[in-house]
Amino acid sequence: MLDCVWNSPPEELAISSGEVHIWRASLDQPTADAQWLAQALSADERSRAERFHFERDRLHFIVGRGVLRAILGQYLGIKPSQLHFRYSPHGKPSLDSKGFQNPLGLSLRFNLAHSHGLALYAITREREIGVDIERVHPMAEADQIVEQFFSAWERDVFRALSAYQKQEVFFNCWTRKEAYLKASGRGLDWPLDKVEVSLAPGELARLLSIAGDLQEASCWSIQALTPALGYVAAVAVEGYGWQFKYWDFELSRKLRFGLYGSLSEKH
Repeated sequence: MLDCVWNSPPEELAISSGEVHIWRASLDQPTADAQWLAQALSADERSRAERFHFERDRLHFIVGRGVLRAILGQYLGIKPSQLHFRYSPHGKPSLDSKGFQNPLGLSLRFNLAHSHGLALYAITREREIGVDIERVHPMAEADQIVEQFFSAWERDVFRALSAYQKQEVFFNCWTRKEAYLKASGRGLDWPLDKVEVSLAPGELARLLSIAGDLQEASCWSIQALTPALGYVAAVAVEGYGWQFKYWDFELSRKLRFGLYGSLSEKH
């Protein structure tokens, strides 16, 4: 698993066709910052935010969507509020080019995930992508989940591990499966035991088969990473040979606090 070096993004943000950019952001932001981010949300997103029962969950949703808009707006050179999204039948978001004319917008692909206050955003061009993140923590029901959602081969590998190894391996396996299901657009309702992945400690992250189809699995690459202490994550991307870059949203104060004003002046 890759221990990433998270950098501040360059002032002129660009992504080539051979790159995957992974962004990390904390969802635990001051209320004032969340309110600032909320200004860029669509009416539908603000309505969804209001449906959360707990204030912390509401603020996390606002920050998560606001950061997504800030990042995508920076790539495209438009105000975050101008972005429009469409959704697949299983809820995967993608950019709707309505409202702006930018060739990059037609090729940009993205996905997002969050767990316990930490969000990841995966961005690439022309190839489908999915990301998942989990905080590693003890789970009393892990063995039962493995029996239900892991393949027969994965169950055999898992049973052979020590109790110490099982905890991290469980979440490694889970994030790899979900990253693929999100990337492929199949959605998280698709049977997890039909997605077979490598999971032994120290083994390179790979998709092994999709419902027994080795050829389909070979069309995808998996990058496992450690986004922060106590977390594991995985990114699934069509194809191979990607160059990964890791950006920290918190390190880019110009992006965080200057984006809306600068883009408003341009447009």
